[in-house]
Amino acid sequence: MLIDILIVEDDKTLREGLERALSLADRRIEGCGTLSHARRILRNRGIDLLILDINLPDGSGIDFLEELGSERNFPIIVLTANDMEVDIVAGLEAGADDHITKPFSLAVLRARVNTQLRKKIDANQEAGWVSGKYRFLFDRMEYYVEGWEIQLSKNEQKLLRMLVENEGSILKRELLIDRIWTDSLEYVDGNALSVTIKRLRDKLHAEDQIETIYGIGYRWVKTHG
Repeated sequence: MLIDILIVEDDKTLREGLERALSLADRRIEGCGTLSHARRILRNRGIDLLILDINLPDGSGIDFLEELGSERNFPIIVLTANDMEVDIVAGLEAGADDHITKPFSLAVLRARVNTQLRKKIDANQEAGWVSGKYRFLFDRMEYYVEGWEIQLSKNEQKLLRMLVENEGSILKRELLIDRIWTDSLEYVDGNALSVTIKRLRDKLHAEDQIETIYGIGYRWVKTHG
């Protein structure tokens, strides 16, 4: 599973240094220097962790934290320019999960990031994937819509997991076919995927949730933070 980290920091040199320091094979790191750019990214896809500078050229990171609200499903680490207690408290009260005061060592940053990612993974394993009327316990193979348990086939489960774990991102048809029918020794055409998508939509009442990107693939529409 790809881990998606967004860094919002207007100091280009520092931002690029953070991107290099956190880069691993299973991570996608993206950086931007303004809140408006960050908003565009978050509208288009889900992320797993946000590193947010408090002082940005087009607004306050504190205000942005409050804007994101409690419905977000990713941890936030704020970067503060000084060790003033008021800035730290304001960030935590606005919803930040941790803070780091500049200047800081990259080793400390990596440790803080890894801690937050572990907490997110542990929480997801305990509660499953929860959003609105949906609760999916993938490891237990239990799927609920508005509290009612839904029975899914093996391929429907694999497809659903790929969609929600990449919430907000478009998954190409070729990738889905390759990942879902990995055990098949026979050729699988695109119609098998279309049929599985339709069955999944019907069972989950997810007509508006599973979006068809014509000629490309599908995505699970992002519904929160």
